[in-house]
Amino acid sequence: MSDIRTLGEFIVEKQSDFPHASGELSSLLGSIKLAAKIVNREINKAGLVDITGSVGGQNVQGEDQQKLDVYANDKFKAALEARDQVCGVASEEEDEAVAFNKELNRNAKYVVLMDPLDGSSNIDVNVSVGTIFSIYRRVSPVGTPPTEEDFLQPGHQQVAAGYIIYGSSTMLVYTTGNGVHGFTYDPSLGVFCLSHENMRIPKDGRIYSINEGNYIRFPLGVKKYIKFCQENVPEDDRPYTSRYIGSLVADFHRNLLKGGLYLYPSTATHPSGKLRLLYECNPMAFLIEQAGGLASDGQNRIMDLKPTELHQRVPFFVGSTNMVRKVESFLEMYPDQE
Repeated sequence: MSDIRTLGEFIVEKQSDFPHASGELSSLLGSIKLAAKIVNREINKAGLVDITGSVGGQNVQGEDQQKLDVYANDKFKAALEARDQVCGVASEEEDEAVAFNKELNRNAKYVVLMDPLDGSSNIDVNVSVGTIFSIYRRVSPVGTPPTEEDFLQPGHQQVAAGYIIYGSSTMLVYTTGNGVHGFTYDPSLGVFCLSHENMRIPKDGRIYSINEGNYIRFPLGVKKYIKFCQENVPEDDRPYTSRYIGSLVADFHRNLLKGGLYLYPSTATHPSGKLRLLYECNPMAFLIEQAGGLASDGQNRIMDLKPTELHQRVPFFVGSTNMVRKVESFLEMYPDQE
């Protein structure tokens, strides 16, 4: 037990990694940690209480909202508003950014962008889901309500990002720009304990993660890359293994640990891709770069993209460095749709 380091203790130890604040990161992540425990509790009741299924409405992207989408969104918003460090949030489940109007919140330095429950349709079938969060220092004057410009910052301006994966165990993984660290939730103690310090993704991998059901709609370069992955070339350690869960957090987490590539390209029906730049791609890009990997839209570094709207979508290729470079080369070689 003397070797256990909790999330709170670890953040205090690493406080110098967060030069913008003294104690603020601990408090801010404390609110995320609290909401994660509450959401984790409800997810573990799925099938026993009326928490699964659709609420009968849609979010701003036209996607069916699950009951747990709404529940998780409400809990994370409430937990973040209750602290003095956050002046507003933007969520995949909200049409517009939400400003916190209490005086202490208006004086806060940070905004949070989040996907409260990534992969929520998997809840009904007991498959891993997650929460993704991204933290920025506001650019509007402290003491005033946050503006849209506070949320429309490029990914390289992030001061922290992370995710919670609710799976066979619940883990919180985060970075402040000084490595990636993972904490596993111990329900008997009610704390997140350090389990994966300084996580690194292998430069090469043998896993590719993509919804091959959309193959006919993929760009030609992606089709060619998939065939490359499937070729029998033992000296090149191919064919690769295809693994796709349908929850970005779960697919990303596996590839982070084992090495691999996650692909969500543009398609004929979604020419700008389907994943959200602010809520999904930027935080995952920050994490993967801190773990030694890469994140790209097929041509450009994800964290260099300048957002133009809250719910902007982009193609997304993230994972082991050499695999990202390889798929970029295929997209360059075959630039057009078939």
